[in-house]
Amino acid sequence: MNLTRREMLGSAAIVGGWMALGADAAFGANWQPSGGGDPYTLPPLPYDYADLEPHIDAQTMKLHHDIHHAGYVRKANEALAELAQVRVQGGDAVSRVRTLTDALAFNLSGHLLHSVFWSNMAKNGGGAPDPESRLASMIKRDFGSLAALKGHFNAAAGQVQGSGWGILAYEPNSQRLLVLEAEKHQNFSVWGVAPLMVIDVWEHAYYLKYQNKRSEYITAYWNVVNWANINERLEAAAGSAGQA
Repeated sequence: MNLTRREMLGSAAIVGGWMALGADAAFGANWQPSGGGDPYTLPPLPYDYADLEPHIDAQTMKLHHDIHHAGYVRKANEALAELAQVRVQGGDAVSRVRTLTDALAFNLSGHLLHSVFWSNMAKNGGGAPDPESRLASMIKRDFGSLAALKGHFNAAAGQVQGSGWGILAYEPNSQRLLVLEAEKHQNFSVWGVAPLMVIDVWEHAYYLKYQNKRSEYITAYWNVVNWANINERLEAAAGSAGQA
């Protein structure tokens, strides 16, 4: 993950309350201060475009990261800049706040979710979480088994209406894992949760290889899941929430 701490803190009021746990808990602990410029920057992929083949093809990865994700970053920055102008201009310009805030929520949520998505996958991913990990223990407690989690997650991601995401999240009030959906990027989720594992089910994420077979893409995703990354996210989130 290469988002900056400044990026995470700057999004606190936008993305479904995920920042209630703080930047480290929600998106990882390895943030570095931004060097200036635009508030948000496109993180590089942590692997080569072709490294997830045959499960996710190189052309999709290149288009998805370099075009789609980059677009969300650019538009989030544009929305922030325009909101700054509105604050200065005042008067009739204030009527644009609703539209610009909507654009910020959509594009910034897209940026943050994609940044989690890339690091949730690895060239030699798949398998199962470390049986001694906190993640494995909580999966067993909250879902009964890894197979039950996969079935629930697959159903949630598969049943997203239109475009959106399947999400495994840590909910700090109950200190439990939840499977959620997000329609588009910012709708239909829960305030206060920390996203641990996400899958993009917008058609641009899978259509070149899988066409309209979303369920096949979701099944293939499990072959590249980076369980170590997901457990690190859980450790950060649960630690921030004070869980033993």
